[in-house]
Amino acid sequence: MITRKIASSDIDLICRHREMMFSEAGRNPDDLLAMAGPFKDWLGPRLDNGTYFGFVIEDEGRAVAAVGLMEIDWPPHPLHPTEPRRGYVFNVYVEPGYRRRGIAQQLMQAAEQEFTARGIGYLILHATTAGRPIYERNGWVATSEMAKVLSIKS
Repeated sequence: MITRKIASSDIDLICRHREMMFSEAGRNPDDLLAMAGPFKDWLGPRLDNGTYFGFVIEDEGRAVAAVGLMEIDWPPHPLHPTEPRRGYVFNVYVEPGYRRRGIAQQLMQAAEQEFTARGIGYLILHATTAGRPIYERNGWVATSEMAKVLSIKS
């Protein structure tokens, strides 16, 4: 297996993995369908300009896992008092037939190395129930984040 950087040509793979990840996490299929087009529209320009970056793991030329990464502009914070940005890890997905082989671990190591090379020392992610143990084993800790959805009329 090889690890390579994500390319613009991976857009369909990333979209498929994102949908599968949310589906496996129990998300409403209607919501996933509604998200599909807008996510692809959002992703394309970011892949092209490199603001969405990451890694794909391939087995004999077939992509079997990927991780997406972004730098987020964020004000200095007590957890990163001198740094005005955070690293964001998302869209971590390993295809079912390739799980329990350490592939997610490889993706996360590649992500951490990339952020280190970019000088970003504080990382965040939102974990699914299935992914949480992998992250916790690697030093990730839960934070106090909360969320609220506002009704916006278009």
